[in-house]
Amino acid sequence: MTQGSESVRFGKRTADTVLQRFEQWARDTPGAHALISGPESLTYGQLDEQADRLAHRLLASGLPPGGLVAVGTARQPELVVALLAALKAGGTYVVVDAETPLTGQRQLTAAEPFVLLTHLAHRAALDNGSGLKVIRLGAEAGGIAGQRGDQPAEQPDAPAPALPPAPAPGRSAALLFTGAAEPRAVPVSHGLLLAAHDSWAEVARLTPADRHLIAAGTDVTAFAAGWTRALCSGGTLVLPRRSPWKPEDIRAAVESEHVTVLHTDPATALDLLRGEEGPGTAYRSLRLLAVSGDRLYLDDQAALQVLLRPGARVLNVYGLAESAGIGAWFELPQLPRPLDDPEELSLLGTPFPGCRVEVRDGQIRLTPPGAGDAIPTGDLGLLREDGLLEFGGRFGDRVTLPGGRSVDPYPIESAIRSHEGIGSVIVNAVDSVRGPRRLVAYVAPPTGGSSSPVAPLPDVEELRGHLSGKVPREETPRTVIRLRALPRNRAGREDRAALPLPVLPAAVAKRSGGSSSGKYGAATAGEPFPASCAVGCAGGLGFVAFILTNLFWSGSTDLTGVPQPWAFLFTVLYLFECAAFGFGVLFLFGGRARMRSRGRGRRITAAAHVAVSYLLLAWWPQDNLYRLAAKQDWPRQAALVYTFNIPLMIAGAVVAAYLVAKPADPFDFDEDDD
Repeated sequence: MTQGSESVRFGKRTADTVLQRFEQWARDTPGAHALISGPESLTYGQLDEQADRLAHRLLASGLPPGGLVAVGTARQPELVVALLAALKAGGTYVVVDAETPLTGQRQLTAAEPFVLLTHLAHRAALDNGSGLKVIRLGAEAGGIAGQRGDQPAEQPDAPAPALPPAPAPGRSAALLFTGAAEPRAVPVSHGLLLAAHDSWAEVARLTPADRHLIAAGTDVTAFAAGWTRALCSGGTLVLPRRSPWKPEDIRAAVESEHVTVLHTDPATALDLLRGEEGPGTAYRSLRLLAVSGDRLYLDDQAALQVLLRPGARVLNVYGLAESAGIGAWFELPQLPRPLDDPEELSLLGTPFPGCRVEVRDGQIRLTPPGAGDAIPTGDLGLLREDGLLEFGGRFGDRVTLPGGRSVDPYPIESAIRSHEGIGSVIVNAVDSVRGPRRLVAYVAPPTGGSSSPVAPLPDVEELRGHLSGKVPREETPRTVIRLRALPRNRAGREDRAALPLPVLPAAVAKRSGGSSSGKYGAATAGEPFPASCAVGCAGGLGFVAFILTNLFWSGSTDLTGVPQPWAFLFTVLYLFECAAFGFGVLFLFGGRARMRSRGRGRRITAAAHVAVSYLLLAWWPQDNLYRLAAKQDWPRQAALVYTFNIPLMIAGAVVAAYLVAKPADPFDFDEDDD
């Protein structure tokens, strides 16, 4: 099955480029704001002039036609200057991550650029001594020195040397990195970069009045290719001053700069908008919220739509680096009717103008605008009867269980997500120390604040009950790990490689040759209380028990007439009973976690916890009651025996069983990451 979307715009394409589109705006509206970064800004004329100056420096460095220029800086305004300069000099640009030097170094190794544009502060971290040519940004690029209301700088007296002519549409304009763990650079031509912009502009209905904020990292496709959406349509790009966007900074910038188009990932979008006072109260300036980078479930998309003002649009955008970040898009008005179970569905909608989408053997294949070969995306999908494309998971997420059976986690995750307390979930297979690999569910509450109460995250037994009848029993996760939020990479995608592993009991870790702080993370629960605190708390509780003894059992500790040294010895006995009671209370409330780390099964651990607590707690009431009971009071003696003595024997047997029990598999535990 195939979806296609055509546009008259693609039937009348010219040979221009995104650079020429920007330069046309610089000529037509030189005084319009192009970049805003806090109190500073650059107009189109100033930005064009600074990019020209840096382009001449690149040419002076010997940059060959099509030469690759790497740009790595946390100063985003100067980064945009550098991207334009690379294109003006006839080169190809690639953005590397300057905020995470190890990632940036791997990206430089994968890209092999001719020259690196960076600041002195980033050079030492990015340049690993490979001999790569480096041009420092800053004074050389002119900086972002313009202030709001400035006019374009005057033209120099002497004309600068001519820059290279516009390249052919088929020549490479940029290298974009995919979201894979290992950097993989994808070449994008001038023609594709422009076609992607035109396609996006048609869907988003861009105007020069728009102010764009892209929350993604600069090396992510959403920014590395998305800057064209603002600067090729005459709009304004709102940027952070020096560091990546933080949620609180995005909130402030959207409101203070009257941002109209916000590009972000699902988790950030939900974090920004949830917790608002009511429908239509969030960010009155926004007319378009574009969400990409990861799956956006239908219920979350509907929640975002309600929170924005009436008439604002929420787009779920699906694309690849190979297609310059576009592919398919979905918004709620595309639905012909309401759908059941929106918390289990992620709809990708219809292709962008000029794109084609097909599902072959269950896999989504995407043809970028301007034709070309269909690109296997690695994602599963379904073309529904209503004509909409539905996301169905990822090939790379599939796991193999014992017996060679392959399991797709996405349907399981969707079924788990229908639990009212769960906002996001990942199901992963983790190798077990004492047996075959098991399925583990990582669950997190809904992202962002909420004024309405939210159900607590389920434990493993509750989850099994919830999945009964929805998921085959053999595909039900054996362990639940509850997290505050799922880990995500710079593109906003859930990062399965960064998930914590289940807590490995100390005994199992020792037997398997690992340490308690090895790859299984926090392998032991640790002592619930420091030793000094435990002794102090238990002593305090014992003292309280000693004071209350005569209140509960008047006369039970009366030693009148008892000669020495026996009176002293009996007093010491009373103190030990009270101290044992204090330690018992402390162990009852704080000993379970420590016992669980010993690696026994849940049931025997729970029984032993109660047994040890009883062995400590029982002496104080038992001895006091015995001392007040007459020897010939057979009913009371029998009651005391069956209330204390026999349970103490049973408790001792339970402790013995616990000590000889084999350590349990760590997957039998319901772990909490609080």
